[in-house]
Amino acid sequence: MSIRCLVVALLVSIASVTPSFAQAPAEPKIWTVQLSAGLALTSGNTDTSTVNAAYDLVYNPQTKNVVKSDALLLRGKTEGELIANRIGFNVRDEYSLTPRTFVFGQNAFLKDEFKQIDYLLAPTGGVGYKLFDTMATKLSVDGSAGVVWEKNPGFDVSSSGAIALGEKLNQTLTKTTTVTQSIAALWKTKNFDDALYTFGVGVAAAMSTKTQLKIELLDTYKNLPPLPTVQKNDVALLMAIVYKM
Repeated sequence: MSIRCLVVALLVSIASVTPSFAQAPAEPKIWTVQLSAGLALTSGNTDTSTVNAAYDLVYNPQTKNVVKSDALLLRGKTEGELIANRIGFNVRDEYSLTPRTFVFGQNAFLKDEFKQIDYLLAPTGGVGYKLFDTMATKLSVDGSAGVVWEKNPGFDVSSSGAIALGEKLNQTLTKTTTVTQSIAALWKTKNFDDALYTFGVGVAAAMSTKTQLKIELLDTYKNLPPLPTVQKNDVALLMAIVYKM
């Protein structure tokens, strides 16, 4: 069974067995913070350990301005040898022009040892549009332009203009189950073949009023890795406990 088939089966099973928790309507919050962490251990023929940690933060003072930030750390070992070491970080400031249209500035950072990326830094600014913005469905698309710097082991820092596109979906299925999906693409204007694509899909099921079990599939594709020995595509299946503050 492929990893994509496995994650689909897991998502369906969680959505079908999740219990119901009665919740009173929540008042608008200025700060929304979610912290998550996961650990996977196997032993026997192969000793493997994988940890992931993340946060998702939103500052919304109920004005036209909203600040968002998120980060993900992924680290894994097999037989004591490091097999995954990745950290990604993003911060964004959005300003609403209309109920659906917004402008934003953002700064994205990525460090991925096994993609031979010491760091990739991409500040951009642009415009976005909310296709759906209801309690159950939130779907937005955006485009931006800016610059990108990338440092690879054994190479000097390279710089280029950058164009970025993004799409995010947050769909509430039941009072306790939410599906998320996102796509991000970053192109270097000096060479549009040198692109980075990230795709994510996940489901979160409530365990209590403040905790969730989350399963997420993350696919990262670098079209022109710095060395021919580096694989273009990496897929990770993440399982974590989420705590909402």
